[in-house]
Amino acid sequence: MIIDQAQTYRDKIVELLAAEKLPVADLPDTLDNFIVAIQDGNLVGVGGVEVYGYYGLLRSLAVHPDHRGTGIAGKLLARLDNISKKNGLSALYLLTETAPAYFERKKYSKIKREEVPVEVQQSSEFGHVCPVSAIVMKKEL
Repeated sequence: MIIDQAQTYRDKIVELLAAEKLPVADLPDTLDNFIVAIQDGNLVGVGGVEVYGYYGLLRSLAVHPDHRGTGIAGKLLARLDNISKKNGLSALYLLTETAPAYFERKKYSKIKREEVPVEVQQSSEFGHVCPVSAIVMKKEL
C-alpha cells in the first residue's frame, strides 16, 4: 500500500466519500492536507485535515469496505498526525456519528461543542454540514 497526496485523486475521493455517506460538497478546492491510500492502483482510503490557525479539523476519513480491518485508517491517521505536528498544530478535532469508539482507541476524547475553538466552529463541517447530534472529539498533538 502507498500513501500519497490526494489532489490528483479528487474524483475517486468524492466517489468513496459519497458511497460512505460523508460530506463532499464542501471539500476544499485544493486538497493540500489530504492523503490517500492506494493499493494495486486503486484508491482504498482517504483522510484530511482542514487547518484553522493552530488547530486542525480531521475530516473525510474513509476506507473502502473491502479493505476495512487491515489497518489502513490507522496508517492514514498516523500520517495526518505527523503532517499536523509538522504544520505546528496543537490539537485535532473531529465530528463523528458512527465511529466514536474507534477514535477513542486512537487517543481522541469526547468533548462538548462549546469546547471547540471558535476558528474550528466556523468551519462548514461545524456550521451546517454535520448534524448537531454528531459527537465532537479532540486529540492533543
